[in-house]
Amino acid sequence: MANRRTPQSRRSGAAPAGVQKIVDELARSVTEIEIALRCAERTIEADARDRIRRLRDEAREQLALLRSHDREAIRILTRLSTVANGWGDLKPAVDRALKDARHVAGAMIKRFRRIVSGGRRG
Repeated sequence: MANRRTPQSRRSGAAPAGVQKIVDELARSVTEIEIALRCAERTIEADARDRIRRLRDEAREQLALLRSHDREAIRILTRLSTVANGWGDLKPAVDRALKDARHVAGAMIKRFRRIVSGGRRG
């Protein structure tokens, strides 16, 4: 009977050692997975920071372009405003010149009609 107990005790001692080996391998696998996840997380964060940096740069470029368009529009509006104000000052003079030109043209037409009709008066 002593012979029977010895093999059983070896088996019973071997079984926990086998289970312990599996548990240790599983723990190592979990550790490796955690390390790989942390590495992937760092990579994702670095990519996100890089993308954010590029988007900010692009936004700055777009904003600079919009500001330059804004400055150009202000310059054009300022010039148009100056011209419009100048036109307001010039308009009465232009109207007088056109009125005089019409009067002279009307007088010339009358003169030509008189000349054509044969009577030279005036």
